[in-house]
Amino acid sequence: MKKKMISTFLAFSMVTALLAGCGSSGSATTATTAANGASTTAAQADTTAAGAESTKADSDSGKTLTIGFSQVGAESDWRTANTESMKSTFSAENGYNLIFDDAQQKQENQITAIRNFIQQEVDYIVLAPVTETGWDTVLQEAKDAGIPVIIVDRMVNVSDDSLYTAWVGSDFELEGQKAAEWLNSFATAKGIDPSSLNIVDIQGTIGASAQIGRTKGLQDAVDKYGWNLLEATTGEFTQAKGQEVMESMLKSYDNINVVYCENDNEAFGAIDALEAAGKTVGSDIANGQVMVMSFDSTKAGLTDVLSQKITLNTECNPLHGPRVEDIIKALEAGQTVDKKKYVDESIFAVDDTVKSVTVDGNSYDVTVVTQDVIDQRAY
Repeated sequence: MKKKMISTFLAFSMVTALLAGCGSSGSATTATTAANGASTTAAQADTTAAGAESTKADSDSGKTLTIGFSQVGAESDWRTANTESMKSTFSAENGYNLIFDDAQQKQENQITAIRNFIQQEVDYIVLAPVTETGWDTVLQEAKDAGIPVIIVDRMVNVSDDSLYTAWVGSDFELEGQKAAEWLNSFATAKGIDPSSLNIVDIQGTIGASAQIGRTKGLQDAVDKYGWNLLEATTGEFTQAKGQEVMESMLKSYDNINVVYCENDNEAFGAIDALEAAGKTVGSDIANGQVMVMSFDSTKAGLTDVLSQKITLNTECNPLHGPRVEDIIKALEAGQTVDKKKYVDESIFAVDDTVKSVTVDGNSYDVTVVTQDVIDQRAY
């Protein structure tokens, strides 16, 4: 209702200006051109939103919904799949007007994008936050404007949960727990003493929900089972940084036998560094191989499982577009939606040494990767 009142007022003002004289088109063009050059983030949002004004009337009448989506960036294969899922779901063909903004890994860009969305009077804001904290002020602005905010993938840590409408994504701590329980079961099955496991953790972006959960899952298992955690350093979820960190770790430690990578791209970089250093990657720790564990389960990641370069890959499903659309459709129908919605995810391994893992009394099957498994993947 608040947005419709604002739209009515703006429409009345525009009509009044036209009756007074239509000599301002050149000034308006100049102002628009200047605004488009104000900042990289604003330019990206404005370019994608070129048709926003022409469709706003349809949005208010229920024909077209305008969605503002602030994406973290394009740091990984997982992120690319996540972006494509959102774009294909909220397409013009499906009856939506999507305003997409790539934040290039910077929270300040996301805050600017959200404020632009508010000014453009979008119907919904979707945020994939780069980190958990620092959102209270801008989300309060969105709430004051009457715009529902849906959080995807990583969570936000805010003082008031009413600042966002819903969240959908993965249980990152559970992902870490699954991976850790698999490692414990694998070591037990192979007769490997817990104290002989020398692990390094190539973490994700520090402060991101995925990093926090996956790091905690490993650290809790280290404390529980008596493994040696030699070092934990961020690889920023990128292949280049993962390789750089692995190279540094290899210079510091000569006894690494497990590399716990918090996403596939870090694993790709770590494998490159290990092989360049003359190491053999694989699951045969007892005979000198270095085990690489990963998260995401992209097609490229599972291909490395099939080739035995990654031993375990714990899924993080990026296809959130349809899930967000379900939330929006429910809200449009006046229904109450779940505040948090976790995605069901699988575990993929190089062999069937461990057939399932148990976390908090729940059993999760382990899928052995085959070419058919890879071919059936959507990402």
